[in-house]
Amino acid sequence: MLLRYKGCLIGAAIGDAMGMAGEGTPADLWRAECSFRRAYRGHPNETLSPGQYTDDTQLMLLTAELLAGGFFSLESYAEKLKTLYRSGVFRFPDGSVVTACIHLLDGSSPEKSGVNSTTAGCIPAGIPFALAYQDPVDIRETVARACSVTHTNPAAIAGCTGVAMLIHHTLAGAPDDLTLACMEVGREDPLLGQKIRHALRLEKEGIALEHAIRLIGNDLSVYQTIPLAFFLMARYAGAADLLSMVGHVGGNTDTIGLICGAYLGAKHGMTILPAHLVEGLEDHARIEAIAARLLEVSTDIPTIK
Repeated sequence: MLLRYKGCLIGAAIGDAMGMAGEGTPADLWRAECSFRRAYRGHPNETLSPGQYTDDTQLMLLTAELLAGGFFSLESYAEKLKTLYRSGVFRFPDGSVVTACIHLLDGSSPEKSGVNSTTAGCIPAGIPFALAYQDPVDIRETVARACSVTHTNPAAIAGCTGVAMLIHHTLAGAPDDLTLACMEVGREDPLLGQKIRHALRLEKEGIALEHAIRLIGNDLSVYQTIPLAFFLMARYAGAADLLSMVGHVGGNTDTIGLICGAYLGAKHGMTILPAHLVEGLEDHARIEAIAARLLEVSTDIPTIK
């Protein structure tokens, strides 16, 4: 299980780093290759080197470290968010997350800071809860509350809890993990569930990826980011194939990559991840250590208050 915990967090960070350079750009599938690259000059991520991750992994590690330390609360999460934003090291953060941080800095409580947004910026923060908690009820409840610090829209919360539950089902060895997660999302937000089902149906029909991108979309909203990630996870079983594609589908590539990488590592373990990507990933030793601590405390963490 340790290899799968490490695989989940390392895979997520690798997927994010693979998507870093392509964030916000058009799809360029013909350039897909299994290596990190630098963003073009003038891109918001132009100061990042190949193998560095974006705000998505920063958020994921923020919640992961709090959970691994056994002291996660909405207040501690909000405080860490404020510190990250105030420090100026937040890397091209989601606009809704920025707005929530400003609300927190202006004195809003964590229960009042979130915005009614459907962007996928809350997704990364939810993934570590699937590693920290064993009970699916605890995962759903705690992820929903943590998500609401930045996003209050039901679709964003459904997407965040759905991705966390995907990781939970994957770690549990469910052979139909994608379908189970889709069903859970649909119960919380029928439209998002319908879009994920549509993406999985397109994949089953064998539609070419370039056509799928046009039909599903690749923008910042959970209504496009999550369905496209599900399409990719269903289409590409090989690590090199999946990780090569995530950075070249265009649009919200870093979040799409993070979801796909987390799933890949949780399903197959650390050893499936290409060694050159693990070695070239920023902070990979630190991320592995956090994953190990999460496994150690995973049965002892109480529900957040």
